[in-house]
Amino acid sequence: MRGKNFNFAGVYKTNTMKTIDDFNFAGKRALIRVDFNVPLDAQYNITDGTRIDATIPTINKILSGGGSVILMSHLGRPKGGPEEKFSLKHILPYLSDKLKRPVQFADDCIGESALTLSAALKPGEVLLLENLRFYKEEEKGDEAFAGKLAKLGDMYVNDAFGTAHRAHASTAIIAKFFPETKMFGYVMSSEILNLDKCVKDAKRPFTAILGGAKVSTKIEIINHLMDKVDNLIIGGGMMFTFIRALGGETGASLVEDEYIELAKNIIEGAKSLGVNLYIPPDAIIADAFSNDANKKLASAYDIPLPWLGLDIGPSSIAKFRHVIEKSSTILWNGPMGVFEMTNYEEGTKSIALAIAEATANGSFSLVGGGDSVAAVNKYELADKVSYVSTGGGAMLEYIEGKELPGIKAILD
Repeated sequence: MRGKNFNFAGVYKTNTMKTIDDFNFAGKRALIRVDFNVPLDAQYNITDGTRIDATIPTINKILSGGGSVILMSHLGRPKGGPEEKFSLKHILPYLSDKLKRPVQFADDCIGESALTLSAALKPGEVLLLENLRFYKEEEKGDEAFAGKLAKLGDMYVNDAFGTAHRAHASTAIIAKFFPETKMFGYVMSSEILNLDKCVKDAKRPFTAILGGAKVSTKIEIINHLMDKVDNLIIGGGMMFTFIRALGGETGASLVEDEYIELAKNIIEGAKSLGVNLYIPPDAIIADAFSNDANKKLASAYDIPLPWLGLDIGPSSIAKFRHVIEKSSTILWNGPMGVFEMTNYEEGTKSIALAIAEATANGSFSLVGGGDSVAAVNKYELADKVSYVSTGGGAMLEYIEGKELPGIKAILD
């Protein structure tokens, strides 16, 4: 993603978006909202630095343009003020290594220390602020708090797509203090552009693959995609609510009884719109939710108690692979089974490999959602698909057609 004034076809009333490619950073301090909400182990070591890695091109672009950088982020869910385990100081070694330069640290995100350090920044220097959520004003979208943050920089860059669906002080409110110098970083603009390749400008045939535990979390996505896709593949725990809606016996499998009627409506809606709805015909079932349980292959529509379905079966895999290989656009959100357990990973792994093969043959593929991203990383396929979204909840809301405050604030 390079160049200026990208065409933008979203729910937003604009046809361009300003990115860091549109501004001169020489001698300027860029205040960047990043998403450094990364997992840490008990010794505060980063176990997955994907979100930090994604922001490095944005930071380096500004530094190479003669600017300095102030980074602000949240980490975890602190309850009532500073907590050691949520301090952003723990990511300093990793960040410094990635940027190949020392990173300064302010032990507060506002106040004298932050002001003093930010004012003294020289071109090419980087400052990381302490966790924004040590202040309750951040999540409340407090304007006075946003104003204090705004004093730290000359320009505002939002590169935190993972928090774009929240109207927090550092993601939405702060932008009003930079009416002429607010912009997207490369993570944000890439997310928008690639998501629009699915939800706005998809090449046909367009296949959406939805998995995960519950249909209730995917209703809005299904509704928004139904008139856009040619094929809708259902997998994971949510498939059993559909199977029950079709009269199948699901044993002890996860079923959301209150959504059976809705599943029937989705099935009928797909028929009326001419959408090919694919529900797994077979499943790998077990007599307990355990990798050590007894397991066997069964019809997904005839599972006896106390057995439960934990993965899709070989017939399902073959059918889904055939659909995927003939697709020009592929959106994947949610695993096909409990892939964290080796005995129930074959469905998810096979779908991931099929998407990678289709991508190699010219299809556009977008993978998003925590478990799907974890799956492509587990099978070392992240660089074999077209785009991996880091957005999580923001990605889901964007696909659902909702207006995201963090995006709107920049475009207004």
